[in-house]
Amino acid sequence: MRVKLLLLTGLFALTGTSLLAQEEEQDRMFMIDTPVNLDFEKEEEPINTPKKKKVKKKVFYGIKTKKGFSRKGVGERTVYENFYYLKKPELPETLVRDIYYYDFARREIVRTSRFDPKKGVLVHGPYKKTQNNVILETGIFYKGTKHGRWMKYNRDSTLTDKEKYFRGWPRESMISYYDPVERKKPKEIIPIEFGEKEGNYYMFFENGQVAVTGEYRWDQRVGDWYEYYPSGRRKKLIAYPKEPFDKNVVPFIKVEWSDKGREIYRNNKGG
Repeated sequence: MRVKLLLLTGLFALTGTSLLAQEEEQDRMFMIDTPVNLDFEKEEEPINTPKKKKVKKKVFYGIKTKKGFSRKGVGERTVYENFYYLKKPELPETLVRDIYYYDFARREIVRTSRFDPKKGVLVHGPYKKTQNNVILETGIFYKGTKHGRWMKYNRDSTLTDKEKYFRGWPRESMISYYDPVERKKPKEIIPIEFGEKEGNYYMFFENGQVAVTGEYRWDQRVGDWYEYYPSGRRKKLIAYPKEPFDKNVVPFIKVEWSDKGREIYRNNKGG
């Protein structure tokens, strides 16, 4: 265990593109595409190059960042977080549910589903959480989303969880296409985590417009689910229980609109 911990500590100590290039190469084994215009091949950092290039500090995936730091608690219970964040505010390039950013007012990393650039900037690059010099969590962020391998440990350095992501999508997530060969027109994205549906769900029309969107938690539909017309206008709002496994709430159509955008039905109480 001591040798394993030393190896993990040494691995995280690597900075710059070398660490991220290795993670990126491993990600290619399970990589799924997301319905955004990201040229992943161009973002690949060279692993074997004829000439050694000087590694630029605080530059990850070709993007310049700033180094961040946060601290919570007192004494031996103090938890430290070391991370990097974008120099300028920008929106995440993804449809995932969990977005992480550095909140300037709270001086800490915050997770949200609706990011407001006025409150902070997206975290981007290596991340490490420690307590009493013991690593509790390590991972990598890509523009506000979890990316690559993430590992969690107990305070006795016992590994408790290991996950892999591709820009916010768990490695098990499934995606289908209208054009399965070229894979440029996504049809459906099903977020899968630990064998269950978990996260934001999307179905698309062939023209690229969102057809259905909603959230899964513990394999259950929760909250408001929206259906759309091919034009992009809203069609229906279907209300599901706010919490999974709530048998007291029966899903119902809350609002319905015409293809012209006019409200034609409303039921705020359900039943």
